[in-house]
Amino acid sequence: MFKYAKLYARREEDSPDVAFQKQLLVVISSFLFLCGVAWWLMWYLIFEWSIPTVAAGLFGILVLVMIIVSHLAKNHLILAHSVFIGTIIVPVTCQWALGSLHNSGMIIAWAFLTPLGILIFTSIRPAIVYMLIFIACILITSIIEPIFPGRPLIASEAIIKLFYSMNLTTSFTVIFATCAWFVHTIKVQKGISETLLLNILPSDVAEELKKSGKVEPVTHENVTVLFTDFKGFTEISGSITAKELVGEINHCFGAFDEITTRYQIEKIKTIGDSYMAVGGNFSGRECTAWHVVSAGMEMQEYVKKRRHEREKEGKFSFEMRVGVHSGPVVSGVVGVKKFQFDIWGDTVNIASRLQSHGEIAEVNITETTRDLIMDKFDFEFRGILPVKGKGEMPMYFVRYKNSGAERNGMKMAQLRNG
Repeated sequence: MFKYAKLYARREEDSPDVAFQKQLLVVISSFLFLCGVAWWLMWYLIFEWSIPTVAAGLFGILVLVMIIVSHLAKNHLILAHSVFIGTIIVPVTCQWALGSLHNSGMIIAWAFLTPLGILIFTSIRPAIVYMLIFIACILITSIIEPIFPGRPLIASEAIIKLFYSMNLTTSFTVIFATCAWFVHTIKVQKGISETLLLNILPSDVAEELKKSGKVEPVTHENVTVLFTDFKGFTEISGSITAKELVGEINHCFGAFDEITTRYQIEKIKTIGDSYMAVGGNFSGRECTAWHVVSAGMEMQEYVKKRRHEREKEGKFSFEMRVGVHSGPVVSGVVGVKKFQFDIWGDTVNIASRLQSHGEIAEVNITETTRDLIMDKFDFEFRGILPVKGKGEMPMYFVRYKNSGAERNGMKMAQLRNG
């Protein structure tokens, strides 16, 4: 039924929330229609044609008609207001026709569905109004015990017990199911929000931001920063469509995300066609300079493989430079709107320069990084090269100690052993 309820009052411009709200409303209304039919049959068998019998019958007809009218009008609020107004009128009418709360088996409990339903499908202000009306009806019934039309309908003790069991169990089951749905929805939405937040911020930074509403800057003494950059990006972007360009960048960066996640490296950001990540003594992650350099090597392997595949298909492809440097950085969150987590310091600037001074398909590192991974890789000394703003620095290309299957096996074993 929930599947077919998607067609109710459907509009092309409906947001997912509105579409689901309509879907849920027509399911609940259909349930209340069945309740109205059941009430009508029960009242008729007990009291024949009486005020409760007529009220229940009219309620069932009202719900059915309003489902059709609101569907044709493509306006679910027509159904929400009419059904939930009827949901308070019918129980109160039946209650006052039967007399005391005891004689009716607390049928007035059904009226609580009105403020609850209005709260779910409209807004809190009208829900408060209906809640006050519900409270007033309860007080009037319990204190004055009004009887309409002057004398109560007489029911046996067995029928009264039946009223109690049906009215209380069914109405409170509906209330419980509604609350359970809300709790589940809140947990699901919270999970989505948590995932989105952790995609933007490191876990410890996200926790600090949630607790205090701000993040204090932190100094990290020993981290390794990685930068990537695609060669000839500007020239390529002028010869293909924006959709093709962004699609290929997204494909590559998606692969980089998988690599950094596997090596427990923190992705910081992307800047155009550049990708920036950091590892080491950072956000409690158990990774080293080896993890960062290994990630850079895998990124280069991925880009080379991707280029080979796309060239066979006659499509454009990227070539990439990677630069890595190790040292201290400062991290923090900047901005109030669309805030961003970032890192600063000479280490970041040097890593960026290393990428600029690198070569296609190579991972270019400084002597500082090389000293941290001496026993893990081989290196090709490039010489002492000038770096803007930093003077001259020794640079190295990274080489695997083994090749082929041996190299891949070593990589996985090193990753497992940290």
